[in-house]
Amino acid sequence: MRTDLKYLELAHRLDRETSGCLILAKKSSALKALNEDFANSSLKNPRLSKQYLALVKGQWRGGPRRITKALDTQARRHGERVVIVDDSGRYASSIFTPVDTTKEASLLSVKLLTGRTHQVRVHAQSEKHPIAGDQKYGDSEFNRSMKSSGLSRLFLHASSLQFYHPVTQQKIKVEAPLPAELQNVLDKLGLKSD
Repeated sequence: MRTDLKYLELAHRLDRETSGCLILAKKSSALKALNEDFANSSLKNPRLSKQYLALVKGQWRGGPRRITKALDTQARRHGERVVIVDDSGRYASSIFTPVDTTKEASLLSVKLLTGRTHQVRVHAQSEKHPIAGDQKYGDSEFNRSMKSSGLSRLFLHASSLQFYHPVTQQKIKVEAPLPAELQNVLDKLGLKSD
């Protein structure tokens, strides 16, 4: 990465243990435009598309499922801030699509229609399919099982981002391959990522 840049800011964030695509802005005007696109992300705003891969507990039944549940980021559990599904929270919507499934676990592609804190993790948990390796919202027994398959972190990966360049308005799509450590877990479970 170049170090001579005078300005470099993240246009959005990922959870600490999430791998994958990030957008950085080299100018404050670009950051402002990108922030507006992220803030207004939805099916009605095709300027931005965020896709994740998540390994979840259990066999996903049926095909794609849109999950629209409001999320409250002000909740506390044992003094720690957590996100919960709550009708008084902010609108949040995700589309979960199975990529491959077994009885024990399912690999899902998740398209975010909004960008709330811990959205994928909490929506998955609310559907009784917590994400593998999730220490905050996950299932401890499932996490132990996944650890024996080589998982040592949260299995959540920002696989692709599509956006419009804030100056040229050119459509840009970036992809990040699944890290080897996560691919190895899928291989051990007999799950395919494509």
